[in-house]
Amino acid sequence: MNFVNWRSLVSVAVLTSVMVAQPLRRVDADDDHKLRGPIRHILLISIDGIHALDLENCIQGVNGVAPYCPNLAAMAQNGSRYTQASSAQPSDSFPGLLAMLTGGSPRSSGVFYDNSYDRTLVPPQGACSPGKAGPGTEVLFDESIDIDVTRLDGGGGINTATLPLDPFNTCLPVFPHQYLRVNTIFDVVKTAGGYTAWSDKNWGYDIVQGPSGKGVDDLFIREIKSNIVPLPFPGCTPVPDTSVNSDWTTSFDDVKCYDALKVQAILNEINGQTSDGSKRAPVPTLFGMNFQAVSVGQKLIEKTTTPTITGGYKDALGTPSDALLGQIKFVDQSIDAMVSELDKRGLLRSTVVIVSAKHGQAPINPKSVQKIGDAITPVLTAAGISVAQATEDDVALLWLTDQTQASAAAAAISAKASTTGLGDIFIGNAMTQLFNDPTKDPRTPDLIVNPNTGVIYTTSGKKQAEHGGFNHDDTNVALLVYNPGFSGQTLTNPVNTQQIAPTILALLGLDADQLQAVRKENTQLLPGLFEEGDR
Repeated sequence: MNFVNWRSLVSVAVLTSVMVAQPLRRVDADDDHKLRGPIRHILLISIDGIHALDLENCIQGVNGVAPYCPNLAAMAQNGSRYTQASSAQPSDSFPGLLAMLTGGSPRSSGVFYDNSYDRTLVPPQGACSPGKAGPGTEVLFDESIDIDVTRLDGGGGINTATLPLDPFNTCLPVFPHQYLRVNTIFDVVKTAGGYTAWSDKNWGYDIVQGPSGKGVDDLFIREIKSNIVPLPFPGCTPVPDTSVNSDWTTSFDDVKCYDALKVQAILNEINGQTSDGSKRAPVPTLFGMNFQAVSVGQKLIEKTTTPTITGGYKDALGTPSDALLGQIKFVDQSIDAMVSELDKRGLLRSTVVIVSAKHGQAPINPKSVQKIGDAITPVLTAAGISVAQATEDDVALLWLTDQTQASAAAAAISAKASTTGLGDIFIGNAMTQLFNDPTKDPRTPDLIVNPNTGVIYTTSGKKQAEHGGFNHDDTNVALLVYNPGFSGQTLTNPVNTQQIAPTILALLGLDADQLQAVRKENTQLLPGLFEEGDR
């Protein structure tokens, strides 16, 4: 499998917009492993939770609400907007982000969720015999692995005592980046001589470093579950919502202050500084961040205020609640600040900005919400089936103690379809169509339960939506690729966020086949951007 000639596979829109740009450095014209060409920077932004429908509604207006994201709308005038973009399945943050960074699905990455299971590893601090497979363990790469979750910097790193042990690597702890089986776009860009940066929400995102552990030069982690503290931004000293004091996701207003930290990191990087602004650094070749504000705006029921503030949507049209509307407007203004700073620094015409999402959020229609708690494991327990690990949001990933009971488990859940919210069960050939065989890959769940849209396996009174599932609301995410010289276009082709990874490398003049997952899964470039047809 080969690309067409990379020197001719250059976007027509890019050529018309950045002819004055110079290559990053002089390179051998025959070397596909070096940076070259008019595009010198890629800014990748994940607005976690934002649907393709949200982008259409905020650009065009909806149900009497006037258009409410003027800056994204302006970018769309010079961008390719994909209305049928799908995130990874499962639609969790980990596989969602890794799709964009590796070009692969869990079939290649080996990563199903930030809370998953591996049948060969040993539990943290467990008894481990080198060379002998462990009993299997939950693999949890979230805020729980921080040195100190109460601190904004998460304590500055990872508490190794919380990590699973690898008996096939002398029983050493498995860091998130070591759990990833394939390389990332950061790895490829660094190998080509570029500089890289990323900002995210907890130390589980060490995973973006790639298997080398060195893919990101400037990794900026600010813990979203930390104690809420005043921040040096307008309206954030003191924080606007004093009704809560821990976990930034518990307040519509405070989470915007939290996101402002990462926005400032991007602005610092654009201005030739490290993410924290403490020293000089190259403007990154590849950099980006995630926003949490929209995800919180979709999910949260904030009961600490008087009256209670409820986020989410008003109807099936996706009309945002007042709370969600404020979050979307905040993100729109923040992205404008980044674009304006690129322009001010003379970098905009040599930069492509990609806006998408790790995942969507379900349901959009508030009438569809059904919070039923853990309806799955009690059914299996009653049937005499032991569950080694159940990961449940608006999906249930199930690893069984005895894998031979998978069919019996599916039958038991199907028999209780009305109480389990059953939509689909992935098992057997239905599983291997999407993922590796669970009898051969120690990380693949034995079965996956995808419930009806709106069913959430929780009874929490603090949220009304979730992600992780395979349904349309979970996976149909926004995708906008922007440069001021592009001609605006709306593409209705079905695409996947996996295609972002090879597209980024192609825009930088690099061979996307350097991505291991791209080779394994034959991941294509995004359509409509390149002169000589799309791979």
